[in-house]
Amino acid sequence: MQTRKESARGSVQLIRHKATGQPFILRRFTGNSEVYQRLLDYTCPNLPTIFEVARKGDENLVLEEYIRGDTLDFLLRGSLFYQEETKRVVRQVCQALWVLHSIGAVHRDVKPENIILRGDQAVLIDFDAARFHKLEAENDTQILGTTGFAAPEQYGLSQSDLRADIYAVGILINVMLTGEHPSRRLVEGRMGRVVDRCTHVNPQRRYKNVLRLMEAL
Repeated sequence: MQTRKESARGSVQLIRHKATGQPFILRRFTGNSEVYQRLLDYTCPNLPTIFEVARKGDENLVLEEYIRGDTLDFLLRGSLFYQEETKRVVRQVCQALWVLHSIGAVHRDVKPENIILRGDQAVLIDFDAARFHKLEAENDTQILGTTGFAAPEQYGLSQSDLRADIYAVGILINVMLTGEHPSRRLVEGRMGRVVDRCTHVNPQRRYKNVLRLMEAL
């Protein structure tokens, strides 16, 4: 990977321990770091280990595990995925989301660029847009996400919850199988029906949680 990558929200830098040479990822971003803070207490093979979180003013610093592998976005530039490969990857993404959802967090930016394949293991990264669902809130206080993958409610229609991530996973499935957004070309057969339910405009018509989605796969 590049040693430093800049984005609108901050930067991601590859650093190494001076004595051991072990690589780490250092994230700098403005905004809310509460999800990173909670992940300090959790380990999951489909999520990067978070080692340290620090905050100074509006800037956050996060030290996390370096995941060696290729992003799904990079791999999709070469070819599409077979159905069984897609199911395997998506199930692992759902396992990562289950951990986030179990602590009340919503990722809000599930997309190929944020999934790294480490051998046969899919790892979901980048929680800069992640937030905790707040029962009292009517909508999101800040519009975050990626066009094409963000659920309609992420544009201020209502507060996003775990079903926003299910919407994004539906788009992901379709892109892995067809290379296109389902609005342009919906994958055929049973997988198409899964995608259609994931991406329903009404969140109540989507899968209730990622476990239900995993069962459907």
